[in-house]
Amino acid sequence: MKTNFYLCTLLAGVSLLGLSDMAMAQETAANSDDISAAKDNAANGVSPADIVVTGSRIIRNGSASPTPLTTVSTESLAAAAPAGTISDALNNLPVFSGSRNQFSNPGSNATGVQGGNGAANVLNLRNLGSYRTLVLFDGHRIPPTLYNSTVDVDLIPQELISRVDVVTGGVSAVYGSDAVSGVVNYVLNRNFDGFRAHAEAGISQRGDAATRDIGAAFGFKVGERGHFEASVQHREYDGILNRAYDRSWNNLAAMQGAGTAANPYYLATDVRLATYSFGGYITNGAQRGRQFDASGAIVPFVAGAASGSSCCQIGGDGAYQNSSMSSPSRGTQAFARFDYDLTDDIHVYVQGAANIKKNKSYTGWNQLTGLTFSSSNAFLSQEAQAALSGASTFTMNEILSGAPRIEASSKTNQYYGNVGIEGSLADFKWNATYTHGYSRLQTTVDNMPNNQRLAAALDAVYDGNGNIVCQASLTNPSAYGDCVPLNIFGANSASTAALDYVLGKAVFTTHTIQDSADISISGPVFATWAGPVNVALSGEWRKQRFNAASSVLPTDLADCTGLRYNCTSATVLYPTTFPYSDTVSQSVKEAAIEVEIPLLSDMAFAKALTLNGAARYTDYSTSGHYTTWKVGGVWEVNDQIKLRGTASRDIRAPTLYDLYQPVTTVYGNYTDTTKTPNVTAYLPSINMGNTNLTAEVGRTYTAGIVLKPDFIPGLTLTADYYHTVVSNAISVIQGFNAAVQKGCVDSGGSSIYCSLIQRDAAGNATAYYIQPYNIAKVKTWGIDGEADYATHVGGHPLNLRLMVNYQPHIYYQQPGIPTIDQGGAGWGLNGLMPSPSVTLAGFVNFKPSDSVSIDLFERYRNKFCRSGVAAHVFADGQEYVRDFATTNLTVTLNTGSGWKVADSALYFSVTNLFDAKPPLSGYYSGTTSAGASYEFSDDPTGRAFMIGFRIKG
Repeated sequence: MKTNFYLCTLLAGVSLLGLSDMAMAQETAANSDDISAAKDNAANGVSPADIVVTGSRIIRNGSASPTPLTTVSTESLAAAAPAGTISDALNNLPVFSGSRNQFSNPGSNATGVQGGNGAANVLNLRNLGSYRTLVLFDGHRIPPTLYNSTVDVDLIPQELISRVDVVTGGVSAVYGSDAVSGVVNYVLNRNFDGFRAHAEAGISQRGDAATRDIGAAFGFKVGERGHFEASVQHREYDGILNRAYDRSWNNLAAMQGAGTAANPYYLATDVRLATYSFGGYITNGAQRGRQFDASGAIVPFVAGAASGSSCCQIGGDGAYQNSSMSSPSRGTQAFARFDYDLTDDIHVYVQGAANIKKNKSYTGWNQLTGLTFSSSNAFLSQEAQAALSGASTFTMNEILSGAPRIEASSKTNQYYGNVGIEGSLADFKWNATYTHGYSRLQTTVDNMPNNQRLAAALDAVYDGNGNIVCQASLTNPSAYGDCVPLNIFGANSASTAALDYVLGKAVFTTHTIQDSADISISGPVFATWAGPVNVALSGEWRKQRFNAASSVLPTDLADCTGLRYNCTSATVLYPTTFPYSDTVSQSVKEAAIEVEIPLLSDMAFAKALTLNGAARYTDYSTSGHYTTWKVGGVWEVNDQIKLRGTASRDIRAPTLYDLYQPVTTVYGNYTDTTKTPNVTAYLPSINMGNTNLTAEVGRTYTAGIVLKPDFIPGLTLTADYYHTVVSNAISVIQGFNAAVQKGCVDSGGSSIYCSLIQRDAAGNATAYYIQPYNIAKVKTWGIDGEADYATHVGGHPLNLRLMVNYQPHIYYQQPGIPTIDQGGAGWGLNGLMPSPSVTLAGFVNFKPSDSVSIDLFERYRNKFCRSGVAAHVFADGQEYVRDFATTNLTVTLNTGSGWKVADSALYFSVTNLFDAKPPLSGYYSGTTSAGASYEFSDDPTGRAFMIGFRIKG
């Protein structure tokens, strides 16, 4: 019924589009940074003297910034992701690569990459890591929302955002730690007057991925000196819930093979686990290699074709996993701001935001491994008991598809308050602000087996009255009197009551609190022959605190008293646990200076030549003190040619999570590659922090040119070269990583890598550790390009904008391990994300009449290698993932005005207009356990429709 409702609504919208001949055009996408900024400032009533350009505390004109700066209006971003958020749209821009979002692998476990919310929207500039990208809200740091200290940008209030500035260069000297690859600043419209509201609904062509979005904002003057504005927005996204079923092109694809010349990796479909079935696969004794069918009978297991991976087969009766493809979410944002002019020269403001967001995803069915049963288990048929009678027990593996899938949900509550006072004194501008942020993240992993209860429920016997009961309820009734026996012999054989008894959940709650205060003053200190020398002085104090509580701790073990099977002294209570953490904190004190020196002005070879420099001293209570700096220059040859360049030293200090991450445990299928043949086992991976970490140090160099040729009026061309090297880089080392295991072997056992693999007396791996170290170096270089053109066709305005990023290499260097080149590569080790070497984004806005606006957006990425590891060998023709492109179309029509409504508009969008299907790929883990079969840079939704209505008064 819901699908029919959406389709009817959308068809009605199409009809209206066909009948209506009145339209309100969207604001034209900015043709250049300067034009966009000027439009925003004019609309907001902001004078040029009040403007501060992102990336500097003293530059008032974006064209004078030596650091590459891209400004994108919210209208342009809406064309890039019609049914998505501003942050979804940003991820479609070429400078962003490797960001996590709702299409990423689902889960809310304890890995540092996910940070408690595997479906969070986390921005990543140049695929250098989200923790090296600083996110600002109107120039101020946002408190972390995830427990690895990154920011889920979907929690930023978006209804009153006027534009987003993206600085692609190191600016730690201006903003402090984390601004290594750049800064993303959500710029607020501080002077909104009137009201506006919108309502949208969308759905994919296949009847899923439905969206609903409603929001409103208003603003008004308070007396002669005050101004108040507020907004609220609520958004819902239903997601794509079944990776195995919901897209026909996604046919259980996985990489198989070993990545060697003798057994190269290749992409296969219909890949299944070789020793698991949905009814139970017997792994020992006379019936080994057979399975239970739906009726509970022991029948032959039809093996699939060998795949080249020990875990899997192609086809056959083997089981597989089914995670969600795109994670559902619900979010509500509220924002309010009050400004007041105390005098003509002194201004105060207070603003606050409240944001609530919930993600939900499914990580797959419970994977039960090596379970031991009595051969006379009460749920076994007489025929099965007879077949198994040669031994007292047998073992079995099963994918428990008859039970609910493991559900991971993350609820974030974030509250943010900021007060400030600013003013002018002669030619100087000064300001002081205080910010308080609080974020609460509650992560719940539901439908996991309580291993103690599971052991009790699986051991089914008959009581004296012929009833099937838990054996433990007879021997230990005080502890297991409520035990409900569980039958898993055959798919869907388990009773609801038994599943309710066995399945439980783990709840992990973290609190992150950040307080900060800063003060600055800027203005001209003296004048030279070329103009005034501007100086900015600033100081900042910041303190961040973190604590965590968990309902299930890694130290919680099963009590095996009275249990015969499937329980030992080392059995954890739940397969996924979360830690407890007392409050930990770090404080930061910083002082900075920035100088702008004009060197030449109005000369034959230099309309203007300006030098800009900045330096900052930072003292961390946890990781030492550091100095960062930046120097840059802009040479404006004439009105048509401008050259710019920068060099900077930047830092990324270890976060509280890096330093004090409490021990957490996650189970999975991991392979010990040091064994011949390789041994894959379901083992724990144990995450922990490292208090000995120090700050990363980045060096970035940029050089660019801006052309505005007179012979083509309205055209602006920009190109910027960048080169970044991050030394002493913090790298999370994974003991289950094959390269790490080889590094241990090659070192003869002396490497720190060896300490990340726990082995028993026989040399078998029993656990893997994951821990961060200052051990790596990251290098990348590339070119950003942009072309903007504004003209008229038949007297009607046409605006074109093309953005491109060429980034051929991202080298990750680590001692004892082969260098990884993630540039132009797909899946990478250590959680590295896909990074195409060429990405393009094109915007077209055309107004065929005063009442109609048409927006087209095109995103393209080139083909790339499946792996950034040079030693990996792929089958012929399997080395690359093909290129991928999508087209979005938006048509906006004016629906008139009346009463107090100045404008109203109906708009209709088609995302992925040509229903492009992302090429299949996959991580080279060789299994189908909650892995992806497409690259995260590609949207798997397919063609989708959205209709919306907005008013403005």
